[in-house]
Amino acid sequence: MKPIPRLLASLCVPIIAATALPPAAQAATPANTPARKPNILLIVADDLGYTDLGSYGAEIATPNLDRLANTGAKMTSFYASPFCSPTRAMLMSGVDNHLAGFGDMAELMLPEQMGKPGYEGYLNERVVPMPQVLKDAGYRTAMAGKWHLGIKEELSPATRGFDQSYAMVMGGASHWGDQSGILAVDPNKPPKAIYRENGKAIDIPRDGFYSSVAFTDKLLEYLKSGESSGKPFFGYLAFTAPHWPLHAPDADIAKYEGRYKAGYDKLRKERLERMIKQGIVPADTPVYEGHAYWPKWESLSQAEKESEARRMTVYAAMVDNMDQQIGRVLEYLKATGELDNTFVFFMSDNGADGNSVYDVGRTREWIHKDMDNSNANIGKPGSFIEYGPGWAQVGSTPFKLYKSFMYEGGISVPAIAWGPGIKGGSIKREFAHVTDVAPTIYELAGAKHPGTEYKGKEVLPLRGKSMLPYLQGKAQQVRSTNDAVGWELGGRKALRKGDWKIVYANKPWGNDGWELYNLAQDRTESRDLAAQNPQKLGELLVAWKDYVAETGTLEIDGLAYRPGYSNAGKYYDDLKIEAAMKPRAAK
Repeated sequence: MKPIPRLLASLCVPIIAATALPPAAQAATPANTPARKPNILLIVADDLGYTDLGSYGAEIATPNLDRLANTGAKMTSFYASPFCSPTRAMLMSGVDNHLAGFGDMAELMLPEQMGKPGYEGYLNERVVPMPQVLKDAGYRTAMAGKWHLGIKEELSPATRGFDQSYAMVMGGASHWGDQSGILAVDPNKPPKAIYRENGKAIDIPRDGFYSSVAFTDKLLEYLKSGESSGKPFFGYLAFTAPHWPLHAPDADIAKYEGRYKAGYDKLRKERLERMIKQGIVPADTPVYEGHAYWPKWESLSQAEKESEARRMTVYAAMVDNMDQQIGRVLEYLKATGELDNTFVFFMSDNGADGNSVYDVGRTREWIHKDMDNSNANIGKPGSFIEYGPGWAQVGSTPFKLYKSFMYEGGISVPAIAWGPGIKGGSIKREFAHVTDVAPTIYELAGAKHPGTEYKGKEVLPLRGKSMLPYLQGKAQQVRSTNDAVGWELGGRKALRKGDWKIVYANKPWGNDGWELYNLAQDRTESRDLAAQNPQKLGELLVAWKDYVAETGTLEIDGLAYRPGYSNAGKYYDDLKIEAAMKPRAAK
């Protein structure tokens, strides 16, 4: 009897415990038949927290991703950047963000950074993007979703190796259409989301459109259109969910009504208990109790509790709906017989986002004026709202802080690998980094990165390392204990070498100096060892200087204190403004 691929079997049986799914099984390839190149399906969630999937401790229904996690490799020490564009630049290139064009977020770039090498604010020409490498290796390439790697037409996915593309060009757009983006290209006009298909600007309808559904529809359309080509595919599905604004279909919201009335403090402890039961973290793991900036749940007024609970209800619905769309793609692959020959990699682009939407771009000018953020309208067209630091800290359980910070809560993300040769049902605990994804995919696909020259031009070599031997159970780790990996964005910094990590954060979030942690013993970063172990601190600071020199990172005095976004601390002030305003019709 021919073996049944493990996810195929699980999709055919509607009710089955994930732990009871059969192990990996692949049919043997006849000796006289050339091995088929595997399809590649790369899926990225936007601002999804470490514990926001059921297989990572959440109460949110994510059965499709849970099946992938429980029958593939669930990674518990996978790292991204603390912001979206830098992560996506590293994902698409296998090169550090300071080399690939996103030394900082394009929207936050300072005059001292603009124009410097590695600070172009788009995926620069010094890298060869993943879709181009795979296209050169005989793959058909398609993407649908958030791009955020260049605004101009000449920087669109169509120019960086994608045969077919449907791209939301910038971040933070409405999920219900083009109603509002973060920034206005023309400062004299209201913000409007930019979409391009195959490089050309297109209009997005405001009726019958929801981002997660639309992106999935397009990717499926592209995959179907190439079925007769005989080529393997590289599909990149880049959701903008669950990034704010919080929007979700009514049917999905209804599933979670009343679920979050007990608040974020209680939920954080519940998630940690499930994580311990699932073997994700040790039984003695403490939970980070939160920063003094945000209040305990019990100190909130009844009106504030109702508003907060509604926000988390919609957020959960967004994650649920995203998982449903992933299920649609897996069902299609099953129906076409391609599932057992497809490598799936899923990840989030950074930690959960606890920052205020009002501190980005020009949002303060128009959200209060144009949007209806009354409780009843949260999640619907015409609303534009985030879910705040209390719930973000739930998503980061048990780690410290969230998106924009170099603590574990900002850079540790869920990641799942599933497909041919991947050891099923395994928890992978060793360190891996977003720059390791491209080399992994190239090895699996039999594709070769050009190294330092491409089509007569000098290009940057890969900095990441293939995870494939590790994922297949043939290696004990991805990187050696001597490998040093650095991070820097907006003046906040970190470097990891082996089990040790140094972190710099400005006050009031850190101590305005380098902190030292042993992550093997203290991944919640609750015991700063810098004063106790100056020798180890010095060793990592030497590695930090090497990283800065190798990547061209600009260290600007006071940069971490720049106003706005994570330093503004306006979330709770804006809640009061919202509560005092009357509902108004969205424009």
